[in-house]
Amino acid sequence: MTTVLIVDDESGVRDLLSDALRFAGYDTEVASHGREALEFWRLKRIDLCVVDINMPTMDGFEFLEIVRKSDLTTPVLLLSARDASEDIARGLRYGADDYVRKPFSVEELLLRVGAILRRTQGAEDDVITYSCGPLTMDIDRHEVTFAGEAIELSATEFRLLEMLISRLGRLVTREQLLRDIWGMDFETETTVVDTYISYLRRKVHRDNFTPITTVRGVGFKMIEPTTTT
Repeated sequence: MTTVLIVDDESGVRDLLSDALRFAGYDTEVASHGREALEFWRLKRIDLCVVDINMPTMDGFEFLEIVRKSDLTTPVLLLSARDASEDIARGLRYGADDYVRKPFSVEELLLRVGAILRRTQGAEDDVITYSCGPLTMDIDRHEVTFAGEAIELSATEFRLLEMLISRLGRLVTREQLLRDIWGMDFETETTVVDTYISYLRRKVHRDNFTPITTVRGVGFKMIEPTTTT
């Protein structure tokens, strides 16, 4: 069974999320701060962490930073009562896969959890590879290489690259990305797509190879480089 670790210093939030996730078919573990959560993460198989940012002893940023030093694949969804875009950007920069602002609806959070788990667990039985110039992506092995050199991607970056490279030369709209990667089927002003596109470009754009292009106001496209003789 899929196990979700809930980390929040408010007992009411922990109980609400635990009940909702169990009702949705997930197993849950709960912790009241980051240090306690690290013990669960080290001792048990955790498939997803739902972590509040503002906590005593060890906050969500500290927890995420420690986890990402040795684990690039376990997805982390941040809960935040803050509206400041710099706090959200900081979490994404540390390796968070998504975030939900407090107060939140349980329905929205369950949609986000489901979307994250689908993209991190759903392709295990497929053997699929893609390539674009010197960039190669092996879905089965969850590996990305540039001219044979491994590139480390977070779970969300990996899924984003997969959507672009599997539709090589075709437009992928922001709405498609929000729906298929972040589970958002509603109008939103979130900048999460542009933020992750910038992260992905930093990792795969190199040696004059810049395949991810922006279609202004619509979305993005991955272009196979032209060769000259």
